[in-house]
Amino acid sequence: MPTIHATTVIGIVHNGQICIGADGQATMNNTIAKSNVKKIRRLHNNLVLAGFAGSTADAFALIERFDQKLDQFRGQLKRAAIELAKDWRTDRFLRRLEAMLICADANELLVISGTGDVLEPDSGIAAIGSGSLYAQSAAYALKRHAPHLTAEEMVRESLTIAADTCIYTNHNFMIETI
Repeated sequence: MPTIHATTVIGIVHNGQICIGADGQATMNNTIAKSNVKKIRRLHNNLVLAGFAGSTADAFALIERFDQKLDQFRGQLKRAAIELAKDWRTDRFLRRLEAMLICADANELLVISGTGDVLEPDSGIAAIGSGSLYAQSAAYALKRHAPHLTAEEMVRESLTIAADTCIYTNHNFMIETI
């Protein structure tokens, strides 16, 4: 059975606002399998956002585990992310999962990968998935040349540019602000 993959997820910190957005397309090989996948979840009493790219089932397993870590560490985003990354890298089951996460709370934005990485972007821009470079480049330009925009407006425009460019990204966006 082919793996469902490919997407664009971007998170932006700008003017005190943190926003994560994702497109809604899931593909199987060269076919669009679904056009309205919800790739962003609100966790820990709606205080944390998590967006995923990669295999959908794998991402759901990781988000569930991440939510447990958030509960275990009382909502401390960075601590929960580090503990998830450690488990993800060392656990026999988890290390086979193929996905990435962008997570945010009111104070920080992080990228978590299966190689044990927990990255806090210097620029306040994090992007994952097949259209990530398009969205990230657009976000850098918007931050530099349109600083009057909100983080949500920047996320929407960055996703639009990615969707116009990347065949694995569509225009059905889900955008959440925290």
